[in-house]
Amino acid sequence: MTQTLAHSAITQTLADDQAGVARAAALLRAGALVAFGTETVYGLGADATNARAVAEVFAAKRRPHFNPLICHYPDADAAFAQVEATDTARRLAAAFWPGPLSLVLPRRPDCPVALLAGAGLQTLAVRVPAHATALALLRAVGRPVAAPSANRSGQISPTTARHVLDGLAGRIAAVLDSGPCLVGVESTVLDLCGDRPSLLRPGGATVEAIEALIGPVGRGSPHAEAEAARTRHAVAEDQLTLRSPGLQVSHYAPDAPVRLNADAVRSDEALLAFGAPLQGAGAVFQLSAACDLTEAAANLFVGLRHLDAEAARLGLIGIAVMPVPEHGLGLAINDRLHRAAAPRI
Repeated sequence: MTQTLAHSAITQTLADDQAGVARAAALLRAGALVAFGTETVYGLGADATNARAVAEVFAAKRRPHFNPLICHYPDADAAFAQVEATDTARRLAAAFWPGPLSLVLPRRPDCPVALLAGAGLQTLAVRVPAHATALALLRAVGRPVAAPSANRSGQISPTTARHVLDGLAGRIAAVLDSGPCLVGVESTVLDLCGDRPSLLRPGGATVEAIEALIGPVGRGSPHAEAEAARTRHAVAEDQLTLRSPGLQVSHYAPDAPVRLNADAVRSDEALLAFGAPLQGAGAVFQLSAACDLTEAAANLFVGLRHLDAEAARLGLIGIAVMPVPEHGLGLAINDRLHRAAAPRI
């Protein structure tokens, strides 16, 4: 079977008014994808708490990897209710939010954001956009909205609704047309999880202004902490990719060894199933009984975590993974599975 993408043959263009915002919010709460303007670029929004909706973002963009997405909030209090905010984070938020700065911070234990939105990491990139319509939309949705740039993977980021439609018409439910973006480049992304803040991506908030507030930040390959941060927290946009495959493994692999393309399974193995499960496993998690790649993507990180815990609890020797097709979201699923199965370094 092949993946199904929940999209309308016609993408609605919604006006930048109260009715348009209300309609966009209703679509997002229902699990649909809605593009909306910010001060930086147009984002492709999805309810960040809905793993299926987040998976649809990767499908619509035809994105070959599950990189973490930036979650958008109407204010700092809403963002910091879901991540562990440091004193540095609060100082930056007070100075730059609303605005084009995203902060990577540890997730709180009760954070409702789907694991897929953070690519399975225990961190989130969060920001509060400086755009009246975007803020009105976020308040109306009442949930965090994950929103990478609203373009096909590898293409130019959109700064008008027309740009969005040129690449995604028919693949998303709607675009909320709030006119051209004023900044026109993506947000600056700053990792605050290490001993020293590290720049992951330059953008709309200047490094000079950030350093004037908090002091020097790591940036570029001369800084080991910045390189490690890029490995931990590749974020949001297509030009940012995970670095150093040897290091990636520790952030995506379960403790139990992973065996790919299994056509048989033993009683001392757990099974990550896709379609009719193999018989005999010590524990089973179903990615998608219907072989729906979007459903499988939504369940991937939850499934790996669940089976890792079950393997430890039951004394199983590893996790066998049934084959997943190498097309559509299957490319991204297999990318993460191969990372999980790679030799430990």
